[in-house]
Amino acid sequence: MAKKIYELTEGEWAIIQAVWVKQPCAAPTVQEELEDVKKWSYSTVKTMMDRMVTKGLLTTTRIRNLILYSAAISRKEAQRGEIMRAVKRAFDGALTPMMQFMLDNSELTPEQLNELEALIKRKRFDASRTKKK
Repeated sequence: MAKKIYELTEGEWAIIQAVWVKQPCAAPTVQEELEDVKKWSYSTVKTMMDRMVTKGLLTTTRIRNLILYSAAISRKEAQRGEIMRAVKRAFDGALTPMMQFMLDNSELTPEQLNELEALIKRKRFDASRTKKK
């Protein structure tokens, strides 16, 4: 089954990063965390966080009149969405041209190349085991 791809906006990315650090946390805590960088008002942050709940990116817990937010997705899920969004936009969703671009435009050390080769070998091995089942 395909994993759900979460595509976060720049603002959602900033908010969820603050939530990962402070969770569970209230909207004013997130607004204070982002105040120097984003200059967003409390109402802007609260509205965005409520929309993120609707989108399934955050969850809420109510304690009397206090609403605490927590991340509903992991850092890895958010990173997957970010990468897949870039691949979709820049390379029409094709991974091979993206990898070729990254290899051609990066200064990789021999150690990093060895790590990439090991990842590819592991993926091939896993794929061959899956086909045999």
